[in-house]
Amino acid sequence: MPVIRASEAVVHEIHGARFVSYASPLTGSKELCAWRGEIPPGTKAPVHTVNREEIFHLLVGELVLTLDGRPERIRAGDTVIVNPGTSLGVENPTDHTALSWVTTSIGLEAELADGTRITPPWAN
Repeated sequence: MPVIRASEAVVHEIHGARFVSYASPLTGSKELCAWRGEIPPGTKAPVHTVNREEIFHLLVGELVLTLDGRPERIRAGDTVIVNPGTSLGVENPTDHTALSWVTTSIGLEAELADGTRITPPWAN
């Protein structure tokens, strides 16, 4: 059973946020990926549509998640299930960094509004 130490996590940065990857095929996972998201104050990530289910749990802070055009304010302790095909926007309108924990299955892709496809390295 692989143990991933905090010091071994791989950090990625995109759209002003940090993704700290713990579980992925690179660390021995066969089916799932998991990472901590660090969303700084004022961050507004571009809306994207995901091809895999994501479980998004907010550990610290407050965010506005927009799901299929409907904004939802979430607070620490809240969990959001993002189904495949859902468009997702993430915004931190507060003065503090929000921390999340996200899990999904290997093979996650995101499509931006302009048709650009992103294969996040922390989820593949």
